[in-house]
Amino acid sequence: MSPRADGRVRYAVVGTGARAEMFVRALVLDHAETTELVAFADVNQARMDAHNRWLTELGHRPVPTYPAGDFLAMLDKERVDVVLVTSVDVTHDEYVVAALHAGREVVTEKPMTVDAPRCRRILDAVAETGGRVTVAFNYRYNPLHEQVRRLLAEGAVGEIGSVHFEWLLDVRHGADYFRRWHRDKATSGGLMVHKASHHFDLVNWWLAATPVEVYAAGRLFFYGEPGRRHGYARDYERAHGSPAAADDPFALRLDAHPRLRELYLDAEAEDGYQRDRNVFAPGVSIEDDMAVLARYSTGATMTYHLTAYSPWEGYRVMVNGSRGRLELEVTENDFVDRGTAGAVKGAALHGAEAPAEGGGTTLTVRPFWAPPRQIPVEARIRHGHGGADARMTGVLFGGHPDPLDRAATADDGALALLTGLAANRSFETGQPVRVADLLTPR
Repeated sequence: MSPRADGRVRYAVVGTGARAEMFVRALVLDHAETTELVAFADVNQARMDAHNRWLTELGHRPVPTYPAGDFLAMLDKERVDVVLVTSVDVTHDEYVVAALHAGREVVTEKPMTVDAPRCRRILDAVAETGGRVTVAFNYRYNPLHEQVRRLLAEGAVGEIGSVHFEWLLDVRHGADYFRRWHRDKATSGGLMVHKASHHFDLVNWWLAATPVEVYAAGRLFFYGEPGRRHGYARDYERAHGSPAAADDPFALRLDAHPRLRELYLDAEAEDGYQRDRNVFAPGVSIEDDMAVLARYSTGATMTYHLTAYSPWEGYRVMVNGSRGRLELEVTENDFVDRGTAGAVKGAALHGAEAPAEGGGTTLTVRPFWAPPRQIPVEARIRHGHGGADARMTGVLFGGHPDPLDRAATADDGALALLTGLAANRSFETGQPVRVADLLTPR
């Protein structure tokens, strides 16, 4: 987007939940010389009012607020250049498509959307309008992930034959997906879409390849009603005001988090949304233990496993090639303290707070016929997705250089999404799924 005469691009944010805060702060603090926040839109006025109060704390004037139904009117009245979409995942396409047809650019949170028809709708709108959609895959901007990209591109392991990728969400962070709207696959696409699209995008980016076929198995093993079998379930619907939740390590205490209280508990009267559901209450339609086998356009394969009930949090990536092997291990926290298990971990608020537990990172290249090489890594930043959020907003809002081509397009968003959608279909059918079959033209 070309800046206006004063050099600033005008942004509106649609969807004012917790994730919007990172973008808002970046716009009004970090990149105020190049950007201007001009409006909020949401289905809930109380949440917009909370963000406006926080703006005044930052020394910024409150901005006009609009009901979500007045989205198009807002674009014209506030002369919006770029729309930032941070609403519930299932609604992304509604705002993305409307903004494109209104001649605006779009930056949308991942996942781009939650199903194939909505994905097709966004891609068609991009083709019809020539508009631009950028998907906020912040994991691409983590310095560690950039380092892996460079090593692989430089041929550190030769031609890539296979990847193994294991991601572990601990019983604090993982549990949080089962308290909120993410527990409903219709609104989130499940963890294969909402969470794993980050990881699938990384593999696409690292390999410079596209997914061809996916076979997967997944189930709800720990949360939801299985929690009764394991002895964890308590009989309450939501934590606030429930005596049964008082000593439950899985209960989120909204009163202990002023920002969450203001965004959700104080806003309930408008839309009835409860942020602190019992993670073992009935009604969970997503999986918490998932295994994926994917084949790529280069012939490489990936085995991937996501566990949402681990005692520790982190991930392991192993890349096997014609000249050796790369191994990455990241421990984000090595345990969950029972006394703070019901709190919101930094990762569950997208890196806004630093966790107290220990962690560490190792990156190793193991060539054939030579000792392994430990690759020095930058000191790990314990907030903002390892520093990725600030680096991403620097590119998107500040015009910082992007030599690694990190800014993800709508096509990139679709490819990451389609791996997860193919996995979801394979869960249902028990059969391999060709990715191309999911997104045939209408």
